[in-house]
Amino acid sequence: MSALFDLTGRTALVTGARRGIGLAMAEALAVAGADIIGVSAQMESAGSEVQRRVEAAGRQFTGIRTDLGDRAAVYRLAEEAAAVAPVDILVNNGGTIARAPAAEHPDEMWDRVVQVNLSSQFVLSREIGRRMVDSGRGKIIFTASLLSFQGGINVASYTAAKSGLAGLTKALSNEWAGRGVNVNAIAPGYIATDNTQALRDDPARNDAIVGRIPAGRWGRADDLAGATVFLAAAASDYVHGTVLPVDGGWLGR
Repeated sequence: MSALFDLTGRTALVTGARRGIGLAMAEALAVAGADIIGVSAQMESAGSEVQRRVEAAGRQFTGIRTDLGDRAAVYRLAEEAAAVAPVDILVNNGGTIARAPAAEHPDEMWDRVVQVNLSSQFVLSREIGRRMVDSGRGKIIFTASLLSFQGGINVASYTAAKSGLAGLTKALSNEWAGRGVNVNAIAPGYIATDNTQALRDDPARNDAIVGRIPAGRWGRADDLAGATVFLAAAASDYVHGTVLPVDGGWLGR
């Protein structure tokens, strides 16, 4: 059974790997045996926490600094990653969020969030996915959201982008499933990260959120570890086009 989750000999590229969910995903993949190419807009040249954790698991780490809001930089990332090693697993986790009422949601906020959370992820998936299709093997994982299913409040650009990722997951899967490439997504619930700090600091919002989660608590970044390894490993070879909620039961309520 353990062979189904063994990633020895694989290379995984994880965007947004410097902290939070991406850091937990990168560490989980390394523990399962994968070497890691970690990407972040603020990635240190050496000595990052993600590098420390990956190397502590006995795996190789390469850090690449890339702003996913810069389309040209995303193209360069695909080439830089290919020069390190063929990418077997692509985890499109990097993202951003901006809050404003829809009537006051400026164009520049919309454009930035959609570029980082949706357009860059399509470009990177296309460029790396093309190589996966040619080799007949690969795993692509998107970090979707509860707002791939729901509307949210004051986050129109984020909801649009994350809803788009759910559709993109299915669209790419329809084209590539028969060619050996699995495309799936994970939809985290309310996870205690920097992105949700404002919600956790608001007593009323915090109590309302925790009260609606059947598991009775905020999620932790490492709650995503098992789902990430599953979707990256042979155990999920017949899983295509799914958006897997890891949400403490939120969507089932």
